[in-house]
Amino acid sequence: MLADFDTKDMYSVIRNFSDQVKKGWNLGENIKVAEPDRIIITGMGGSALPGEILISYLTKNFKIPIEVNKNYNLPENINSKTLVFAISYSGNTEETLDAFRQANRKSCQLITISSGGKLCELSKKLNKPSIKVPSGIQPRLSYGYLFFPILRVLQNSGLVPNQEDYIMELTDKLRKDIYKKSASDISERLLGKIPLIYSSERMYAVAYKWKINFNENSKIHAFCNYFPELNHNEMVGYTNPNGNYYVIIIKDELDEMKIRKRMKLTKDLIQLKKCPVLDLELKGSSD
Repeated sequence: MLADFDTKDMYSVIRNFSDQVKKGWNLGENIKVAEPDRIIITGMGGSALPGEILISYLTKNFKIPIEVNKNYNLPENINSKTLVFAISYSGNTEETLDAFRQANRKSCQLITISSGGKLCELSKKLNKPSIKVPSGIQPRLSYGYLFFPILRVLQNSGLVPNQEDYIMELTDKLRKDIYKKSASDISERLLGKIPLIYSSERMYAVAYKWKINFNENSKIHAFCNYFPELNHNEMVGYTNPNGNYYVIIIKDELDEMKIRKRMKLTKDLIQLKKCPVLDLELKGSSD
């Protein structure tokens, strides 16, 4: 893992994230693949996050199964019809290197994304498509570089509709200052708390991203889960709360009505236990 930035550098990367989205999108412009029967994104930590985002983003109307692999070993039944994105920001993550070698032995379609390292070297040696992203930032802050090339490759290959308008809309919104005050307000509420972040299953990548940001940026424990699964296990933990918790429920306007009802009921029950709950409503034109 890279040494941490100071807070000014981290703020600068976040502030300029719209540029990272555009650059990441352009990194995948010259790569396309034959239609696969499954897609696997293999990586660890922040380098696996693009896979979680892809699953959330393409949940609706995407027929090709997508899997995220966070281990040394890929599934045994991979083959030449499997598309594997091997992602390691440093290029030296041992689990991802092992998975890359397995994918190559099984003749998978194979694309690597890294800032260099052994993964980039192996890609060149084996003549595999390699997307090289800028180095020098934390992997957890580089997901614009790591995710958008994947989406571009899928577009190039005719697997998803044209995404250009969505990319333009996203970069425009990210340049606005409206998020700074909200972030400050939320951070003040969370001082000294253990964040528990909940969402629908389709938005789980967002909850997971919040969790790892608390872990890696704030150096605190944080946990995430999704509806309706959490109502069948984690919910019972509020019978005897044993931590200074603060619950954040991330809602999306396209969440199913049954899920939204569960969110409301869950919030009410948690508040009866004197545990604070914050609702965050996501909005946007893309489904």
